[in-house]
Amino acid sequence: MKGFIALVSLAALGGCAVFNQASAPADNWTHWTCDSQAEVLWRYADSAQQAVDVRLGSGDQVYRLKPEAGAVESGVLYSDNVLAFHKKGEEGLVYWVATNDLIGRACKAH
Repeated sequence: MKGFIALVSLAALGGCAVFNQASAPADNWTHWTCDSQAEVLWRYADSAQQAVDVRLGSGDQVYRLKPEAGAVESGVLYSDNVLAFHKKGEEGLVYWVATNDLIGRACKAH
């Protein structure tokens, strides 16, 4: 009986490990520089592109932003009500939501 429980436990842990690998974001960040010289690093948080992770400059804080409705024709707007990231084609802009302070516009890969 102990052998059976151990086998089931290992199978469950193995399944969790596979699930975590599949849902974890890739570690490749897209590095953009804005007109303000602000550096923005971003990546899709999932394969369905339903969230983005954003880091500002060399900071350690990662903001997980979700898509907002209404920005379909003019790109995609992601926000967490603290930070907003608007991506249109190969460029974008980033700003603080509460104060509407612009961090950078014309952000592009370099």
